[in-house]
Amino acid sequence: MKNVDNMIEDVLDEIMSKMVRMKKARMMKVKGKQIARKRKIAMKRKANPEKLKKRAAKKARDIVTKKLLKNKSKSDLSISGKENLEKRLAKKKAVIAKIAKRILPKVRSAENERLAKKREKDN
Repeated sequence: MKNVDNMIEDVLDEIMSKMVRMKKARMMKVKGKQIARKRKIAMKRKANPEKLKKRAAKKARDIVTKKLLKNKSKSDLSISGKENLEKRLAKKKAVIAKIAKRILPKVRSAENERLAKKREKDN
């Protein structure tokens, strides 16, 4: 399962062609339920610092994506549009890293709040 997890994490770093996108879509169709179950189990535990950094990086990437797309939705883009977007995001890695570092405390506090709500709900 580590292989699948690594493939999913690599998605953040690579610019995907149409064929790679199709391959990942097929892989997710097969492994999607298993991944969802593992995610559900993992959400019961507190995230480690590495996971929090990845969440912050993803949120930072989403922030930059919103700025680049202005009022368009990422799902409305064509495949070539998504490839172009990923190329533009690859050029902005330093900005994404800086934003991620800045929002990490917010991500950490959101994680603590999420766990507190979960504990409160369980009791």
